[in-house]
Amino acid sequence: MTALKLLSQTKLYWGLIAIFLIGVLASPMSSKGNNIFLSYGNLLDVLRQVSTTGLIATGMTAVIITGGIDLSVGSLMAICSVVCAMLLTVPGVTPGVVLGVPTVALVALCLGFVVTRFIFQNLAKSRAGADVAREVRLDGIRGLVTPAVVGVVLCCLSLWYLLPQIDSKFGVLGVLLVAPCVGLLFGTLNGFIIVAGRLQPFIVTLAMMVTALGIARLTAGQNNAVLPVYTGSNATADFEILRSLVFGIIPMPGLFFLGAILIYGAVLRFTPFGRYVYAIGGNEEAARLSGIAAGRVKIATYAISGLLAGIAAVLYVAQYRQGKPDAGAGLELDAIAAVVIGGTSLMGGRGSLTGTFCGVLIFGLLSNILQLHNINSNLQLVLKGMIIIGTVLVQERNAGDLLAYLRLPGGQTARKETAAAKRPSQETSSLNLGGNKK
Repeated sequence: MTALKLLSQTKLYWGLIAIFLIGVLASPMSSKGNNIFLSYGNLLDVLRQVSTTGLIATGMTAVIITGGIDLSVGSLMAICSVVCAMLLTVPGVTPGVVLGVPTVALVALCLGFVVTRFIFQNLAKSRAGADVAREVRLDGIRGLVTPAVVGVVLCCLSLWYLLPQIDSKFGVLGVLLVAPCVGLLFGTLNGFIIVAGRLQPFIVTLAMMVTALGIARLTAGQNNAVLPVYTGSNATADFEILRSLVFGIIPMPGLFFLGAILIYGAVLRFTPFGRYVYAIGGNEEAARLSGIAAGRVKIATYAISGLLAGIAAVLYVAQYRQGKPDAGAGLELDAIAAVVIGGTSLMGGRGSLTGTFCGVLIFGLLSNILQLHNINSNLQLVLKGMIIIGTVLVQERNAGDLLAYLRLPGGQTARKETAAAKRPSQETSSLNLGGNKK
């Protein structure tokens, strides 16, 4: 029984190992007799290709754990890619500058205010010994004046750095500052409308997906379906660093992806914010009654999702040497599929970034295996869809119900085992505001 329980808890890792072994055993050989799948270059290409989807899936994980969904991330990546490409290649005041620079100033102002007030509030809580979830009143200096001053200073510093670049062209650090801030702004707007308007995340993010796509096309211009970026020619040569190998070992996009997984994973696992995310997904009403500011936490998850989409856009421009309004078409579905394959429940309250990391790799390795065997692209979509459905059935422990419904052998037994496995977890989730992090 213990072995079966251990197998159930580690089934995602076994799935990743199985996909990897299939790739090794079924790999074609090169002219020199080497295994193509196991070649260092091929594995680097897999990591490079999954990094964009992985960054978006990282932000999507926390959103789904809260019980939400974000369909706009593909369009947000598209608009950020257009802004990034325009800043890199076109000098002067352009639509990209008009959209990007004021956004950075606004984000710097708000971020300085919120972070400073948050620090003062937590210092006051620690001194008063107050409950972490309870608000503490701050005086005018610490609660308003000082945070506002810090915000204004950060705003001025960001403008001081960005404005001189308008007359020439933006560099690497400039676009890495502007594009994520644009994504952060749209993501925050998503969360604010969902919380303040009490609307379904599906509807709000669907509307944002369409709106962001229109803004991306307006920003790019009527005659610019693609904005080419050639480092050392129409863009700064330093931008090539985002395509390079760090220490000749790991591609730069992969480093961004791994860094996002590690940092955000630590936040979700070890901080009160992470516990609040799981609590909201498990039972939002109970979380509110316990004193958790559920609205703020949800807004933060959507904001971070938009931020990571902006970072993914810069890496997309670096890899494909272009920015375009349809750059992220369908990418939100790939990200959701990777998150679900990784074991995160679409009902909320359960999931982890470790699982998402495995899900992204499974998706990437599967695509690589099919491409190495020159499988028709349409057939690849069919196979991926079937694998997603099968994986979700196993992750949600509903395979027994399906077998019983089809009257297949072993269906009734599997159904009873599924019901017995679900019963204690449901009882635990009703008592535990922290959610289930398995």
